[in-house]
Amino acid sequence: MPTAREALLDAAYTSLATRPWTAVRMVDVAAAAGVSRQTLYNEFGSKDGLARALVRREADGFLAGVDRVLADRTGADADRLAGVAEWIVRAARANVLVRALVTGCWSERLPSGRPVRGLSAGAAGVAQRRADEGVPGASELVELVRVRVEEGVGVPGEVVVRVAVSWVVAPGAGGVGEVVRRLL
Repeated sequence: MPTAREALLDAAYTSLATRPWTAVRMVDVAAAAGVSRQTLYNEFGSKDGLARALVRREADGFLAGVDRVLADRTGADADRLAGVAEWIVRAARANVLVRALVTGCWSERLPSGRPVRGLSAGAAGVAQRRADEGVPGASELVELVRVRVEEGVGVPGEVVVRVAVSWVVAPGAGGVGEVVRRLL
């Protein structure tokens, strides 16, 4: 059973499917999660705090997916690199927040997840303070993936990540994995 925090984040994410972030109401998120509005405010402090935590969770989940692909040591390096490229494209197509994180193209329909400066350390719990640090921008996220690729496979990852991101923006014919394999 998910924690109240996860249920609230799930409810906030689900709300984005039907309305822009500006129209998402805290009372509706709390009701959808089955908790009180006070619980929501205790957990996140504000709607901005909820937004930062939501975007941070999606960024962390995306990076965990990259790590899972790289952890599969059964395939050749080219297959693992193609797998990373395919994961980037698949994750960005399936999740509007991941797409915005990867491309840097934020719609007004989405929460930005940008940090609040000057937040006091005691204002939120540890998980929220981590979210309050903000999320990586597109170039920072690409760098995080590049470093993971290089540490996991031992080859430069810049081309793999850039090809995958370009595929998110402007898909080509065939699959991105095949393009990456041909490049290697």
